[in-house]
Amino acid sequence: MTGMQVSNDKRLVLVTGRAHPELAQAVADNLGIELLPVTIYDFASSEIYVRYDETIRGADVFILQAHPDPINKWLMEQLIMVDAAKRASAKRITAVAPYYPYARQDKKHLGREPVSARLVADLFKTAGADRIMSVDLHAAQTQGFFDGPVDHLWAMPTLVEYVKTRIDPSEAVVVSPDAGRIKVAEQWGNRLGGVPLAFVHKTRDITRPNQATANRVVGDVRGRTAVIVDDLIDTAGTIVGAARVVMEAGAKDVIIAATHGVLSDPAVTRLHESGVREVIVTDTLPIGPEKQFPELTVLTIAPVLARAIDAVFEDGSVTKLFEWEADGPE
Repeated sequence: MTGMQVSNDKRLVLVTGRAHPELAQAVADNLGIELLPVTIYDFASSEIYVRYDETIRGADVFILQAHPDPINKWLMEQLIMVDAAKRASAKRITAVAPYYPYARQDKKHLGREPVSARLVADLFKTAGADRIMSVDLHAAQTQGFFDGPVDHLWAMPTLVEYVKTRIDPSEAVVVSPDAGRIKVAEQWGNRLGGVPLAFVHKTRDITRPNQATANRVVGDVRGRTAVIVDDLIDTAGTIVGAARVVMEAGAKDVIIAATHGVLSDPAVTRLHESGVREVIVTDTLPIGPEKQFPELTVLTIAPVLARAIDAVFEDGSVTKLFEWEADGPE
């Protein structure tokens, strides 16, 4: 066939929804590329319109969207962006959802309940996503809900490196806010240089959302700096309750570290008034001025996302980015 040139050039395209453009820009800066411009707006009826301003035919397209409140709007926007990319003949589509929507609805606690995290995976697949990329899923088995590759990234290296600068390991203890997160706390302890562990024994009423009762600390926290670690902070009731119990048990001071700062009301007030020294989260979700308070530190997850996007684009190993801990995140 003369006159026809076959090109093997690969093209990486990064686009963003409207929920957290600052994070997408930071990822693009880390990758050394420009965000591809997209026209997105709401019709008067609140329906969302999306159009890519340049061709993405044959491209490896990464569609980044954060999922703060209103989560349903931003999820729908990302699904529409995936559909538009599929219909524009993108070669491969990766839905980048740093905070996976509906992640906590990963199983049935009672009869007649949905498994909404599975539904979200099905929606991404139906829209046309070939793979999903997320950070610190609430439950690792959520990866199995999607029929395709799921890149499960960790914020732990980012958080640990910062926390190391804020504590004396010989006087620290890593605290899990409940028994279910002990394995994660153990990894934290190892990364901080063999820091001992403790956990807060708590009870939860599964019929009442966002409510748990912290009871007592299992482990020795007296005279130590307690580092309470969790995957997310929503209304902060659980984690502030854990901090209170730890301080009552004689901890010298408390640092809270979590990946996702959901910070629904009244989290900001609770955290600010809790007496903890510092609250550390990443920017997987936008943290606007209304959610800022003096004790809050926000670390960027952009370099982690950028490295993973580059690895996927180059058909390299995403796992190798996290080989510092063999048994992986929970």
